[in-house]
Amino acid sequence: MTLQSKDDLRQDLRAARKAHVDALPDSMRALVFHRPPAPLLELVPDGAVIGLYRENAYEAPASSYAKFFLEHGHELALPRFAGGGAVMEFARFADPFEVEDLQEGPFGLMQPPSEAPSMQPAVLLVPLIGFTDSGERLGQGGGHYDRWLEAHPETIAIGLAWDCQKCDRLPVEAHDKRLQAVVTPTRFYGPFA
Repeated sequence: MTLQSKDDLRQDLRAARKAHVDALPDSMRALVFHRPPAPLLELVPDGAVIGLYRENAYEAPASSYAKFFLEHGHELALPRFAGGGAVMEFARFADPFEVEDLQEGPFGLMQPPSEAPSMQPAVLLVPLIGFTDSGERLGQGGGHYDRWLEAHPETIAIGLAWDCQKCDRLPVEAHDKRLQAVVTPTRFYGPFA
């Protein structure tokens, strides 16, 4: 059986993810990804800087995890881009309860302002389009997270996803970085070696 191309897979998985999220009752959306599961917490060193993302309408939400980690003494960091062609870096996310200090970045994503200090997360919660039960990840297609993880191999990368995003196989290339774990609303996959 031939694997779909990454672009075709992204299109199909985005449609499945949108249909899944649209079908969730609002009350259910508030409950999922509310608190990190115990196996995830076991991967997080004391005092580690936690890198997160500001989810779009259909991505698995990381905002409750941000609040949880802040309340448990961790500093937070969000991706930041100086421009459209710039390398992704992470910068201090002071308070996930008050997001007015964020500004729109070059990709339309909210990010810390230029004066926020750069940080290097020890644990990174990663958005994704698709994943396998062995930690392979299909991202948005820009390669930003793969490049960042290549430059920071000691970082613990954990994907957040909806169950409908699980794939039996993905077309993996040499530059694609494997996750250490994936969390869905119903399951924890990993940790992977």
